[in-house]
Amino acid sequence: MNKTLLSCALGALLLTPALAAHADDDRFTLRLGAMNAKAESQFSAETVFGGDEYAFESERYELGEKTVPRVEGVVRLGNRHRLLFNYFRYAEDRSYSLGEDIDLGDTSIPAGTSAALDTEFDLGGAVYDFAVIETPTTSVGLQLGVQRAKLTAELRANSDGELYTARESESGTAPVVGVRLGFNTQDERWRFVVQGQYLDADWGDFDDYDGDLSRANALVEYRFTDNFGLYAGYDWFKLNVRQHGADGTVGIDQRFRGPIAGVTLAF
Repeated sequence: MNKTLLSCALGALLLTPALAAHADDDRFTLRLGAMNAKAESQFSAETVFGGDEYAFESERYELGEKTVPRVEGVVRLGNRHRLLFNYFRYAEDRSYSLGEDIDLGDTSIPAGTSAALDTEFDLGGAVYDFAVIETPTTSVGLQLGVQRAKLTAELRANSDGELYTARESESGTAPVVGVRLGFNTQDERWRFVVQGQYLDADWGDFDDYDGDLSRANALVEYRFTDNFGLYAGYDWFKLNVRQHGADGTVGIDQRFRGPIAGVTLAF
């Protein structure tokens, strides 16, 4: 009896790594989809003109809803090792009515003047993910990698034939840290993934920019076959950056949130 129990125990120990490898063991996973993004933005500027300091901060504007592309994927390098990549793009043009007077030297922009704010935001990167916990149904990974962000913002206001324009565009790469939680059912048809990531612009080559980016998302996926599935979930971003230059400081607080959906291809 003891020999039988010992044999079963040894067999279970030998079988455990093989079972763990079966959970989410696709070598390559690609998720193509879209995000129904709700965005809000706040624009600020500080400058010195003629020896006087001027500052402007807009109200927080809801930019409305827009469907934008979203791509992410996973390359599995081993039982505990993964390489994750992602890409997101948002572009929007909006017009607003200024709520207060703005004086910039000889130029005065009165309240009620129509102002246009154009924003473009691209975010993409790759992270190495090491699974500190890896079982047939549960995976917990710690992430370290790089994210590349590009942000362009332009503010235009026309007052009595005089046009005031402020435009800033910058891109850079910085390290990102994160965590991933993955779960799947025993038959592996249902899969659940939750991720959170953080980037500090001070870490990277964003020139005179400072600020941070936070991101969190969750999705549920159903596999119709081993190679094809559908997923749905929710994504959230917050980007808060300021650039300090010779002419002053320009800042933008940009936030995105909304449901995501798409198809999964796995090999």
